[in-house]
Amino acid sequence: MDIRVLNVSKSFDQKQVIRDITFTIPNGEICCLLGPSGSGKTTLIRLMIGAIAADQGTVHFDEIKIPDISMLKKIGFMPQNDALYEDLSAEGNLKFFGGLYHINKQKLEKRMEEVLAIVELTEHRKKLVKNFSGGMKKRLSLAAAILHSPEILFLDEPTVGIDPLLRRKIWDQFHEFKHSGTTIIVSTHVMDEVTECDKAALIYNGSLIEYGTVPNLLNKTQNGRVEELFLNASRESKGGAVQ
Repeated sequence: MDIRVLNVSKSFDQKQVIRDITFTIPNGEICCLLGPSGSGKTTLIRLMIGAIAADQGTVHFDEIKIPDISMLKKIGFMPQNDALYEDLSAEGNLKFFGGLYHINKQKLEKRMEEVLAIVELTEHRKKLVKNFSGGMKKRLSLAAAILHSPEILFLDEPTVGIDPLLRRKIWDQFHEFKHSGTTIIVSTHVMDEVTECDKAALIYNGSLIEYGTVPNLLNKTQNGRVEELFLNASRESKGGAVQ
């Protein structure tokens, strides 16, 4: 299903964090929310999944206005900070999340095997999460997010703290999800990851400075690197052209 963000704005304590953002993500694509830390990417994701309400504007998944309780089973969300129970094992965490999604026992056992293999945690399934490294927790959070095979997957900084080899494998898995019809929204401040995506929304100081296909965005640069677009936005902002 298509995701439409229309004129969305959000403030906290009278400070505007998201400024009048509008864009559409077509069904079955990977869209990157790219920007430096503190640019508003996490807030934008929270608005898109309906975790917080916008001050202005709307978010729709096809014709369904968010938030809508019927969409909860169709959305997978991996937060930036691991939402795991440290006194449970990896397997225990997945069983808990499987219960939230009402996955029957037989299907859950099979699905746990699949997602643990995807994130390379099969041999650690019985280990308590409090004994996991930061990277292992990140991988388990990803496993929990995809456990119920969501139609739309939101991933907030999913590859932070993950070694390059596993990062490559995880991106390959994202592409497999996409080919099976899953729409994926990935936030990152790692500029090179933009080339893994179909489209990119460049967020700077809470504003959308560019949105389009990755090749088209890179064609707007002289050096073929997306950082140039952020540098241009920074110079314009300091010159007063962008508020």
